[in-house]
Amino acid sequence: MATKPLAVRLLEQRKIAHEVFAFDPAIRDAGEVAAVTGHSPAEVYKTLVVEHDPPKGKPLLVMAPSDTEVDLKVLAAAVGAKKLRMASHRDAEQATGLQVGGISALALLDRRFPAYIDARAVALTHLLVSAGQRGFDVRLSLADLLALTGAQLVPLG
Repeated sequence: MATKPLAVRLLEQRKIAHEVFAFDPAIRDAGEVAAVTGHSPAEVYKTLVVEHDPPKGKPLLVMAPSDTEVDLKVLAAAVGAKKLRMASHRDAEQATGLQVGGISALALLDRRFPAYIDARAVALTHLLVSAGQRGFDVRLSLADLLALTGAQLVPLG
């Protein structure tokens, strides 16, 4: 890999066990990532950018299994927000500085976005998340992901 994605460099610097999966960067759907990496959709997590409605403060980074639709009312109740909405692709990219399909809570640690992860993740020991660049995911332990990102477990549906 010519340039290592930010999340991979971070994991290497901190000596955190991980596995890198490279795939066609044209793939932006986490369900397709699951298929090409040979993992179940429940193990491949997409990172969604969710805004308060109307927008205020930093958006939320929400990690959800690739086969899950996020219920924004359930999420809003879990995080104590009145109303939430999905950020547009343009707004998500502008807020994070990363391209849709490569948005990663691991790659944005220094930006201190509030991070949340589907509570069903506790059933997993390891999962795949974006490495901060289209075409790359990393597999790491749930414990390491939570420790690094400070993500809170919340119901998403």
